[in-house]
Amino acid sequence: MLLPSIFGDRFFNDDFMDFPPFRGNRVENTLMKSDVKDAGDHYELHMDLPGFDKDNVKIQLNDGVLQVEATTSTSNDEKGEDGSYIRRERFQGTCTRSFYVGDDVRQEDIKARFDQGVLKIDVPKAEAKPEIEQNKYIAIEG
Repeated sequence: MLLPSIFGDRFFNDDFMDFPPFRGNRVENTLMKSDVKDAGDHYELHMDLPGFDKDNVKIQLNDGVLQVEATTSTSNDEKGEDGSYIRRERFQGTCTRSFYVGDDVRQEDIKARFDQGVLKIDVPKAEAKPEIEQNKYIAIEG
């Protein structure tokens, strides 16, 4: 069945459209939804990671880029105690999001916590460096 279902769920008869070139961005559009809020002296980043464990989430800062990587997997055993799976739609794999936070932000200043499937990261704002006026003199000849 190559026509879209009126109910929006292609449960059966659409194996051809399940190949990656035809899926589009279905997975990418549903994972790692993020909100960034300006909280005055810092930014608050809230990222939805339902189904992920805290131990499988890694955050790193490299060259001013904050990268969040989350990994999840399920058992490769296709047979359950009560029978075989017909279809498995839960995501398994690794997904990554990156945010530029500035070159002046230090790793030890970033705070993160994971609560009920939501990763919360506080990133301090880079302090504005006062511009130092440099006196420029013009040399006088003669």
